[in-house]
Amino acid sequence: MTSAESTPFSLEPSEDVRQVRDWVHEFARDVVRPAAREWDEREETPWPLIQEASKIGLYSLDFFAAQWLEPSGLGIPVAFEELFWGDAGIALSIVGTGLAAASVAAVGTPDQVGEWVPQMFGTPGEVRLGAFCASEPDAGSDVGSIRARAVFDEAKDEWVLNGTKTWVTNGGIADVHVVVASVHPDLGSRGQASFIVPPGTPGLRQGQKFSKHGIRASHTAEVILEDVRVPSRLVVGGKERFDERVARVREGRSAKGQAAMKTFETTRPSVGAMALGVGRAAYEYALDYAREREQFGRRIGDFQAIAFKLADMRCRLDAARLMVWRAAWMASAGRDFEGAEGSMAKLMASEMAVRVTEEAIQILGGNGYTRDYPVERMHRDAKIFTIFEGTSEIQRLVIGRALTGLPVR
Repeated sequence: MTSAESTPFSLEPSEDVRQVRDWVHEFARDVVRPAAREWDEREETPWPLIQEASKIGLYSLDFFAAQWLEPSGLGIPVAFEELFWGDAGIALSIVGTGLAAASVAAVGTPDQVGEWVPQMFGTPGEVRLGAFCASEPDAGSDVGSIRARAVFDEAKDEWVLNGTKTWVTNGGIADVHVVVASVHPDLGSRGQASFIVPPGTPGLRQGQKFSKHGIRASHTAEVILEDVRVPSRLVVGGKERFDERVARVREGRSAKGQAAMKTFETTRPSVGAMALGVGRAAYEYALDYAREREQFGRRIGDFQAIAFKLADMRCRLDAARLMVWRAAWMASAGRDFEGAEGSMAKLMASEMAVRVTEEAIQILGGNGYTRDYPVERMHRDAKIFTIFEGTSEIQRLVIGRALTGLPVR
């Protein structure tokens, strides 16, 4: 019997993961939660809280890298669940840079990763942000319809980018933008590449800033690109590798590593973990409320109607967590999502969060519908997880294709 076969099965996180969990939970409890309502109402980037996260090392490349590389794969899911348990809007402001960083780390060259990912975080004394720009007004779920163009200027050895990106977290206020653009429109998504746009590059500016239903403490805006010039070396993965991939496509051979989808595949379990945090926060609040609130001379948790709601909420929450952990473990172990396990995790966790936060409002009744109680905000925040980084409908499409092997339309 091998050592691997003799190791008992366990779902208990390692001591290192538990320590990170408790540390992040303390920050979420003591720093994030007390500020949640204020920043939701202000609809502004919570710079003081990002600074606080940076001071303790929570907002840093070292922290994100350590959690991504945690052997079990549970580092990021556990940390994100705790942070989003505090508040989704503030948490997204703290982790939003991670999407841009992941896009470079996933397919970038070692030199690109070493040079640009640190610049997306900065230092405790000089916090910086990153932004991943994929969606467009007419190309959200349909990434193959991206119209932003990147044209190579051989004379100057530069790429010239033009177009409009939308729904960009940290869009326009970030120091480093990673932009997905079409180089060969005739190839659809297979002719796209990602480009690193350094700080202060002329031609990149913020467009409309969106006023949102939820996650209002997270900055979301358009990014306008007008003759933005970046050196040829800043195509993510390198120009040579991109040209080779395009050549394979034109020859009818498969090409892996498409710009936007590679990033989304990497981060879907993490988005599921975010939804877990919001769902858990609402469940715990409703549970405490049901234990204390009295109607008809009894605590409402004594009534079967309320107890059954809480039971269903907890079952959905725990089931979603198991799916997120499985997908995170598979990614860490280098196993392909042959059954679209990443999409399964995001789908189940995001829809769980919407359902559980809605039931939390129902348990609180009229109180739950007011802004005096946090479940109202949690419900507004939860909805985004069924939309961004692939809608629930897109997740089902991906899963269906994986199961049947057919081009589900």
